[in-house]
Amino acid sequence: MEFLVRIEVALPADMPAATRAELTAAEFDYGQELRRRGTITRIWRLPGGLRNVGVWAARDATELHNAIAGLPLYPWTTVEVTALAVHPLEEG
Repeated sequence: MEFLVRIEVALPADMPAATRAELTAAEFDYGQELRRRGTITRIWRLPGGLRNVGVWAARDATELHNAIAGLPLYPWTTVEVTALAVHPLEEG
């Protein structure tokens, strides 16, 4: 299944810079792993903040949830998920 996933991150203003750097580096590494696995198939940054939108693939909503919940920045995220269905124009 494919899902449109929109993520917005709101880190606390008083988070120490070293903690922020460690978390964002871990987030990048985990994101690369999700790309290698084919879980994140496309991703775009949304200007104006720590926001992105992407197409994610998973067997089901539970697998998707587990992948999202594994994000190091997950405790500070707002996530919006929309399941996608094939459009007739894509059916060839």
